[in-house]
Amino acid sequence: MGSIIISQTKICALLDFPQQHSNNIQPVLCPSSPSFSLCLIAIPLILSKELCLQHDLLTQSHLISTIFFVSGICTLLQVLFGVRLPIIQGGTFAFLTPTLAMLSLPKWKCPAWTQNATLVNVSSPEFIEVWQTRMRELQGAIIVASCFQIFVGFSGLIGFLMRFIGPLTIAPTITLVALPLFDSAGDEAGQHWGIAFMTISFIVLFSQYLKDVPVPLPSYQGGKKCHLSPVYLFQIFPVLMGLSLSWLLCYVLTVTNVLPADPTAYGHLARTDTRGDVLSQAPWFRLPYPGQWGVPTVSLAGIFGILAGVISSMVESVGDYYACARLAGAPPPPKHAISRGIGVEGIGCLLAGAWGTGNGTTSYSENVGALGITKVGSRMVIIAGACAMLLSGISGKVGAMLASIPTPVIGGMFLVMFGVITAVGISNLQYTDMNSSRNIFIFGFSVFAGLTVPNWANKNTTLLETGIIQLDQVIQVLLTTGMFVGGLLGFILDNTIPGTQEERGLLAWKHSHEGEADISQLISKVYDLPFGIGTKYCTVSWFRYLPTCPKRLPGSKRMDELKTAGQESSVKASSERDSEIDADTRI
Repeated sequence: MGSIIISQTKICALLDFPQQHSNNIQPVLCPSSPSFSLCLIAIPLILSKELCLQHDLLTQSHLISTIFFVSGICTLLQVLFGVRLPIIQGGTFAFLTPTLAMLSLPKWKCPAWTQNATLVNVSSPEFIEVWQTRMRELQGAIIVASCFQIFVGFSGLIGFLMRFIGPLTIAPTITLVALPLFDSAGDEAGQHWGIAFMTISFIVLFSQYLKDVPVPLPSYQGGKKCHLSPVYLFQIFPVLMGLSLSWLLCYVLTVTNVLPADPTAYGHLARTDTRGDVLSQAPWFRLPYPGQWGVPTVSLAGIFGILAGVISSMVESVGDYYACARLAGAPPPPKHAISRGIGVEGIGCLLAGAWGTGNGTTSYSENVGALGITKVGSRMVIIAGACAMLLSGISGKVGAMLASIPTPVIGGMFLVMFGVITAVGISNLQYTDMNSSRNIFIFGFSVFAGLTVPNWANKNTTLLETGIIQLDQVIQVLLTTGMFVGGLLGFILDNTIPGTQEERGLLAWKHSHEGEADISQLISKVYDLPFGIGTKYCTVSWFRYLPTCPKRLPGSKRMDELKTAGQESSVKASSERDSEIDADTRI
């Protein structure tokens, strides 16, 4: 990638679509990556244990449906009114780490009886109140923290903040998003290591060894008859195919009673009938709505913890915008488009909190590797994908089916997913000079402190008590959030220890976006608001002073300058793209 900021959500891109772009291929975004949905599935399943829902599969399916529904809404907002690039919105692992830290506070630890399936009555008011109070607390923290992101975006402050954030801040932050989750992945996979390793083997086989093997499939194009075209299915669907095959094998082993039927026996949770009842219980249609779990509550500890996730998510998204624009053949996003995109993402987090997904939203670019394969990157395709997410969100059976995946199959997926997220964080160091002892010290110390401090804080909570309950909770949440500790140390050290811009990796970021910023006509076409907003309608003169609006020239003068400055480069760029990509590729 040309950006120093690589989101942990690119896990799906690295799993599904290894980048093999030649110099003469101009790829574009495709929204149909199945691993996008798998990322959305993982977040509610990880949260369910801390929300005391591990024995309530029906509610887990409702959470999955809700996060799909909200992701569809946020994607529509981003494509139409945000940065306006063909980029999907969805849940983020950056919110997951502080959320788990918040729910680990003594006040929110699950009662012992909720861990015993025989004592849990999922329809009892007592049990419902137990998990809904935790969800409402999480909702309130996300809603308040999202207001900070809205302010940073629409005020234009994001450009100022990005001056101080480099790869030595990003690398430990993203690395520490995944490393603390090893316990969760091990618990899930440990229910049956054979099934978990089988799932891993299928994913690795399809995504790494068979990725270049085409499968001939019938296709139809305008002006051509029905014919066979090579499709790289193993590149496009490795995770989905791996999970499906493992799921099918678990079903066969369940029917033949190879897997134990005794609930106390090892491997019982690999049976498909242990989670299959949720399919019959789930309604065909269920419309998620704001406040469906009750009125959100707010605490300082939750707000400060989620703020760490918000800052990380904003930084990731800026890198996603640049990567998406470059791969879609669009000019680099101008400052007003970036500000607008971050602001709309804040609105998306606000909606996610109101609906109760248990998470926020961020920009996804997991389909990046599919760009050269599918050659589909128009906004209309992304909008169609968003509508599909909305339909999936109101279909209760879809969420129930995804919630019924056997536990060790999920564990195998987690092992691969969290491993790649960790590697993605470390990969940001490629832009820095890692022969520099300065950089080695900053990264190594930040990561190790991000593991050590939370571990110590969890074991010595009494030593952190100040006598003020609210302050104690804030300190506990922040010090047990590894990504906050590591990211903060990386930020402070990188900006205080002397080092050149080249040594810090900042020059690589700047150079990757030079030479394209003056294509005014293309920038206007790609990033202007739709439906004539700001051009035909709402053309108030003071709009140009808003950080989210372009600085326009007066009427005819602007048109003349656009024609003279942008015509030559626009014609040249469009002719090159026309010779390389299909007509439906263009944004």
